[in-house]
Amino acid sequence: MIERELKIGSTRFTKTIILDEPGQGNACHEYRIETVPQTESSPIAIVGQISFQNGPIKEFGVNGCHQEDLLFIVLDRLESFQAGIFKCRENAIAITKIQEAIHWLNHRTNDRSKRGVEGKNLI
Repeated sequence: MIERELKIGSTRFTKTIILDEPGQGNACHEYRIETVPQTESSPIAIVGQISFQNGPIKEFGVNGCHQEDLLFIVLDRLESFQAGIFKCRENAIAITKIQEAIHWLNHRTNDRSKRGVEGKNLI
């Protein structure tokens, strides 16, 4: 297994490790999130692991989550913050952008469905 660190985003407290090479769709499918030691004696802990769908469901069955699943989780968290004491303009903007991302991903899926290629390894 090839492991490499995802070199975008913050690595102050956690880092994301890619666990596989690009596969179906030219994307990686396995990721692990680890703590970044805050001192030399701090242990590294795995705080999450994500397996994305690898290949079309019609050909491979459901074998992982979709990026939309993660967007919905983040959307739920931000909406919860907005309903409490951590409400802020930045969260509101992030919510809008996540909703836009979900919209466009759904648009892509609907387009692929209309063309009869949704769930298949076809363009």
